[in-house]
Amino acid sequence: MKIYVGNLPFSTRDTELRELFGRFGDVSDAVVISDRDTGRSKGFGFVEMPSADAAKEAIRAMNDTDMGGRKIKVNEAMPKADRPPRRRS
Repeated sequence: MKIYVGNLPFSTRDTELRELFGRFGDVSDAVVISDRDTGRSKGFGFVEMPSADAAKEAIRAMNDTDMGGRKIKVNEAMPKADRPPRRRS
């Protein structure tokens, strides 16, 4: 199951995300999304966990918790096809 993690501190790295969610079970992937031009974190990332039960427990336990002075948002990631199209200016 793929998990969205938002409102991350900009200093968060992939390894920290993996360790944080690894408390709940195996983590097959953890990535903090960065801006392709600047390389700076965009403040959100994704965690992939093979066990849906472990992922749901992680979502329940981690949503609205403090990480580096910021209250993170954690929920099941929406598939790309289900997201509304982005508007470009």
